[in-house]
Amino acid sequence: MAEPQEHDPQGGRAMERILAWAQPAEGTVLDERAQALDGDTIEGDADGEQLDRADRAALRRVDGLRTELEDVTEVEYRELRLENVVLVGVYSGSTGDAENSLRELAALAETAGAQVLDGMLQRRPNPDPATYVGRGKADELAEVVQELGADTVVADSELSPSQRRALEDRVKVKVIDRTAVILDIFSQHAKSREGKAQVELAQLEYLLPRLRGWGESMSRQAGGQVGGQGAGMGSRGPGETKIELDRRRIHTRMAKLRRQIKGFAPARQAKRANRDRFEVPGVAIAGYTNAGKSSLLNRITGAGVLVENALFATLDATVRRATTPDGREFTIADTVGFVRNLPHQLVEAFRSTLEEVAESELIVHVVDGSHPDPASQIATVRDVLGETGARSIPEIVVFNKTDLISDDERLVLRGLQPDAIFASARTGEGVDEILARIAELLPRPEVEVTLLVPYDRGDVVSMLHDRFEVVQERHEEGGTRIDAKVSEAVLSQLAEFRA
Repeated sequence: MAEPQEHDPQGGRAMERILAWAQPAEGTVLDERAQALDGDTIEGDADGEQLDRADRAALRRVDGLRTELEDVTEVEYRELRLENVVLVGVYSGSTGDAENSLRELAALAETAGAQVLDGMLQRRPNPDPATYVGRGKADELAEVVQELGADTVVADSELSPSQRRALEDRVKVKVIDRTAVILDIFSQHAKSREGKAQVELAQLEYLLPRLRGWGESMSRQAGGQVGGQGAGMGSRGPGETKIELDRRRIHTRMAKLRRQIKGFAPARQAKRANRDRFEVPGVAIAGYTNAGKSSLLNRITGAGVLVENALFATLDATVRRATTPDGREFTIADTVGFVRNLPHQLVEAFRSTLEEVAESELIVHVVDGSHPDPASQIATVRDVLGETGARSIPEIVVFNKTDLISDDERLVLRGLQPDAIFASARTGEGVDEILARIAELLPRPEVEVTLLVPYDRGDVVSMLHDRFEVVQERHEEGGTRIDAKVSEAVLSQLAEFRA
């Protein structure tokens, strides 16, 4: 392991090395030398921006990131070797948050089809505007990349085009950022036409400012005389360079995709209007990625939706019908999961999918109860819900995967969200309580009516039982007399049966 450096002649701040061997350890593993420096202070130099000497000198490794298999016989069926990556992050807050973020990045990289070899963290107030981690530490990173034989470096935040190019020039391998990894996962998992169009639009918006050009040497429309076949006076000039041509093509494609996505809206609105016409209330399942939303939907409705222990396994909204314990029908929609630092391009591109959340009467907010930092997951999801205009919708918080947590951890979660429901999609725990809470919070019809429905109109009686609240039902000579509570929207449809 590389020894920590107390002085960096090139001005970069200390890099924290993350070691990723097979068995994850509980807590942070600190370098012995960093522990020895824990009590040291720098006298006379302690302004608000100054970092501890120990923090600047320590190289910290976090267990549990290495995903490359030691035994190659386990992957003999694979035709292609997975991409090998090294992770790098810069943080100024707590070490625990930084490590959780990097572990999440490791899970994202693995979902995208990469093998994580190692990771490094650097503590500094702000990322270096030129090379993200500082020039000295970029050289250290280059040594690690060469030592491990990595193909790619992945940064734990969005890089500017200039930062990516400068870091790429120093480490001599491909450099991408967290946003690029998330976009890659989305492109792999999108199945519907709308989902694919949304992902492609987000990718192009991300790519546009990051095009690399080679100036006039790549001109596609050179002016003057080319091969003796000039276009004559008034046409001479550098012409349109390749990068300009690429930008124009991207803008054209983005405009076409926006029109396609806009064209999908009427079909969605028609389905939603049909549900509104029949007064079927909607419930949306929202939450952090891999929190178990699809599993919970399957447990509640038997929907048979794809369930996979991977980030962003669900991209296309799935709507299913369910029934409350008191017999009222409602729709429940599974939606795309959220993640910290969710790229703005994706929030915009998937706004149409997230409409299912914004248009619902109730949100079931699913949280992974076994996650080391559920509070940050809750905050991230609520931030994205606010961006979609769904902050004011009633919310039921469900701590899922409770079969994986202890009683003490349940107490901690209860303190975090006192009114939450503890559930397990695997065992079925808490599902009945979720349905009862949904029945309690869904809007109830308020208009009391008395109807006399002929016996040959059983469809009306069935509709009243399915969608509204039947208070009393009696069979008379002229038909079925029903006292019910309905909504104002259906009064005109029931006018002929008013008693």
